[in-house]
Amino acid sequence: MAGLFFSALGVAVTKSGELGVSPISSVANVLSCKFTAFSQGTWLIIWNCVLIVGQIVILRKKFKPVQLLQIPLSFLFGYFTDFGTWCVSFVPVNNYPARIIAMLAGTVILGFGISLSVMANVIMNSGEAFVKAVSDSAHKNFGNVKIIFDISCVIVAIVLSLVFFDFKIIGTREGTVIAACCTGMVVKLFSKCLQNPVSCFLSGNVSKKAREEVKRA
Repeated sequence: MAGLFFSALGVAVTKSGELGVSPISSVANVLSCKFTAFSQGTWLIIWNCVLIVGQIVILRKKFKPVQLLQIPLSFLFGYFTDFGTWCVSFVPVNNYPARIIAMLAGTVILGFGISLSVMANVIMNSGEAFVKAVSDSAHKNFGNVKIIFDISCVIVAIVLSLVFFDFKIIGTREGTVIAACCTGMVVKLFSKCLQNPVSCFLSGNVSKKAREEVKRA
């Protein structure tokens, strides 16, 4: 839950800079710019559900029912994104340096959220799960497929922008490139720094729960 919240907040802060968002959110970002009746969070929910359907199509019988938990997580991510957008709407971003700062801050927050989600090791978000489904089915390296997936998302976002906005690129800018290049490094940094504290916290909670169950027994 904490990982989802910070990831969504990172997307919201990044968007506030108006320099583009992370590759996986770029398609939903362009759609939210065109079809404003739906918020960005709603479009992210729709996009994540499309990726879940893609997993089902690719994996078929190998798709495990537990992966359907991605659906409520997608809704939470969308709601958190809209909440984060509302929170940062009060912060003025009126010049290019401020937009760069917002972009970098959003990338750091996003990386922090992703690192928490990875360390939780409960269930993957729909984007990463889709990449894993493709890599497992095609027997290709996860990292390589991830790169192709991110590039494909950006290409789709640019094409949609050109179609919807009279051959203008909207919602995908240099910030998207920054996020694509830096998010992975931020995740690695936070994962390295937080692995031990988070592991101790989780193991402490497990031990406490076990002791309570023993007392009840």
